[in-house]
Amino acid sequence: MGAKVRVHVAASRIHKWLALVIGAQLLIWFSSGVLMSYLPIEQVRGEHLVDRERVVAMPKGVDFVAPTRLVAAAKTPVESVSFAMLANRPVALVATAEGTTLFDAVSGAPLLPVDAALALAIARDAWKAPVKPDAKVSRVLAESPEYRGALPAWRVAFADPDSTSVFVAADSGKLTAVRNGTWRLYDFFWSLHIMDWKNHENFNTWWLLAFACGGLVLAIAGAILLFMRWPFRRKRRAA
Repeated sequence: MGAKVRVHVAASRIHKWLALVIGAQLLIWFSSGVLMSYLPIEQVRGEHLVDRERVVAMPKGVDFVAPTRLVAAAKTPVESVSFAMLANRPVALVATAEGTTLFDAVSGAPLLPVDAALALAIARDAWKAPVKPDAKVSRVLAESPEYRGALPAWRVAFADPDSTSVFVAADSGKLTAVRNGTWRLYDFFWSLHIMDWKNHENFNTWWLLAFACGGLVLAIAGAILLFMRWPFRRKRRAA
């Protein structure tokens, strides 16, 4: 009986103090998980506002430049060559380890990176609603919790009710991210969930590991208490 009492007392103390220490974080884990599961992922990604996969067909009869000319013009090992429409103009995108370079799809002449005016036109063209709100364009030169795509980039901030921002890569003109109020709410709870309050991306922090191990010990101690206090055990002892 002495050993059973000691086990019961130890499990009770461990369960009580761990519940006091990590109980708040457990509540955050559960509540943030519920909220993230509740938010429609399409709204989080802004798919109801911006068409990120919009493809414009090439005009017929375009005499494309030979890819070998583009590879030679790159002057560095080329990873891929592709053709697309950029602001109603056929362009060639030559991707290397250093980034993407734009060329005219017909003449093969190198093009300047996307500027603010072109980035605004690209973002407006991808906007789904017939009424396009006003927007401000700013240059992005460093990563942040809100954006970790290709750099440099342009941030096109629309004055819509959801404060939507569309990010356009300066080297390729591609839409690299869409952020809105729903995404920011989701991202805030995600940072609480993984306990990375600064960068919102590292789920291997020591904080998370320590509290996860504490939660496991809490569950084990609770299971021991549940077993030792189960009614059938008391009835059997009474008999």
